[in-house]
Amino acid sequence: MCLHRRLFNMTKKSSSSSSSSSSIQALYDLCKKTFTSSGNLPPSSKATQKLCSLLDTIGPADVGLRDENQEDDRGHGLLGLNLFNRVDRWAQPITYVDIHEGDSFTMCVFCFPTSSVIPLHDHPGMTVFSKVLYGSLHVKAYDWVEPALVQKGKQAGHPTVRLAKLAVDKVLTAPCSTSVLYPKSGGNLHCFTAVTPCAVLDILAPPYLEAAGRKCTYYHDYPYSTFSADGDEVQNGKEEDYAWLAEINTPDDLYMRSGTYTGPAIQTE
Repeated sequence: MCLHRRLFNMTKKSSSSSSSSSSIQALYDLCKKTFTSSGNLPPSSKATQKLCSLLDTIGPADVGLRDENQEDDRGHGLLGLNLFNRVDRWAQPITYVDIHEGDSFTMCVFCFPTSSVIPLHDHPGMTVFSKVLYGSLHVKAYDWVEPALVQKGKQAGHPTVRLAKLAVDKVLTAPCSTSVLYPKSGGNLHCFTAVTPCAVLDILAPPYLEAAGRKCTYYHDYPYSTFSADGDEVQNGKEEDYAWLAEINTPDDLYMRSGTYTGPAIQTE
């Protein structure tokens, strides 16, 4: 049976009394208290620590996921796309599950088959909390170098690129601590690659909203030497700590579908 067909427990949602005391209810209540729609400022360090501490206690079962006896349903892998960059029929999609979507924050889960990728993208003006629920996930993330350093393409086919500094490049394996990125630090531009089947619980505050300038933009990263002249020197780090990022269209091979949340019901009032 396909991993994503059996990920979610097909049980009825719990009663109001049990859901009100559930971990996911407590998480929603704390998010509602922490984030407001009146501003986009990141939460205080104290509020961030409190939210991370609660997220660290959340497991797969708290959001209706099973993590036992998981099959290794592989995605398209590194060589699974054909020459026309279309997704092969056997490729397994990333499953997106919406838990709560509001003006001030969004709670959601991403379920990844092995080798699946969410390409490098940004979170403009947003704070994002990510908790790996099970499995192993490689995270590569950058922050923009400030003041902005831009190289405009001088030849046909050369993109305009902006310099970024590597912030995170590691594998996260559950159980592990919650990761946090901020509007201008912590790896605001990141890429996820599933090392094994895995799931990630994300809290985005505030959520994407193009009308408010929070549009998701995808990027391709180039080694520093690609657009740097001989003799150029980096500051406060090594050359491998930097990359040039170019905006790209939404990748054709981003293969994602919606799933149904069947964890404990959340009382929003």
